[in-house]
Amino acid sequence: MASPSTLHRSLELAGTLPALMVAADRVAATVIQGVHGRRRVGQGDAFWQYRPYRDGDSASQIDWRQSARSRNLFVRETEWEAAASIWLWRDASPSMQYASLKNIDTKAVRAELITLAVASLLADAGERVAVLGGGMRPASGRVAVRRVAETLLDESRDSTRTPASLPPMVPLPAHGTIVLVSDWLDPLEKIEEIVRYYASVGVRGHLVQILDPAEEELPFDGHVKFEGLEAEGQHTIRRVEAVRAAYGARLTAQKEGLNRLARPANWTVHLHRTDRSPQTVLLSLYLAMADMGRLNMA
Repeated sequence: MASPSTLHRSLELAGTLPALMVAADRVAATVIQGVHGRRRVGQGDAFWQYRPYRDGDSASQIDWRQSARSRNLFVRETEWEAAASIWLWRDASPSMQYASLKNIDTKAVRAELITLAVASLLADAGERVAVLGGGMRPASGRVAVRRVAETLLDESRDSTRTPASLPPMVPLPAHGTIVLVSDWLDPLEKIEEIVRYYASVGVRGHLVQILDPAEEELPFDGHVKFEGLEAEGQHTIRRVEAVRAAYGARLTAQKEGLNRLARPANWTVHLHRTDRSPQTVLLSLYLAMADMGRLNMA
């Protein structure tokens, strides 16, 4: 059974910082060694460009003088606003509350750690971050990391709803970036809806797939009863070794399908196992964001 969420375990404070934030900072610090942060050019209020008005934009953002010159509405973007913000999301659904071994994190715990480590890493690079669907504007600096941690904690404490296994589809500005952390074992057609929705408005995306080692290897033998964590019921397999090859082929197809969905949108996919160091996937993700022009590592 899953151990308590890291967010709940982290209520012991180190100063005013939750323990999970300390752990995330350590993971991020390992990755950032030798890498310089992002350098920005110009002032935050310098004019950058006009762009067409989109659903979700505030009326106060409309430049009425520019809009009066045509039949369309235009929004005036500053250089700071045009520099894409980054929204983070992690899967906290019941199926993530799984660990096959006592000495490793549940998928949910590892997802929370990686999400906060990403926030810490990006904040140190001068980026603006927020939780996707959290209702807060992206912010920069250490206050942004704190807000991400508090939002994750609030979500995990909310007993009135069951967290969804897929991220919300909410309006985001073009040039934005999202980092989505899940086991990504939902049907591929549902995942495709998410990718298509955000890619259609120019949002860049990175998918982090977190799996338990038992989910990858199905190491069981003999008569095994499996029980779903999301009310799927129980299913007994009399000879697990007899279905291991078929199971492996289906998991491979899921991974390949995830990459196939991401490729046309120029998104990236990163695999992480809970029995391995989180630094490896964090470095992979950071380098991918740099390669896509999201970060300046010079």
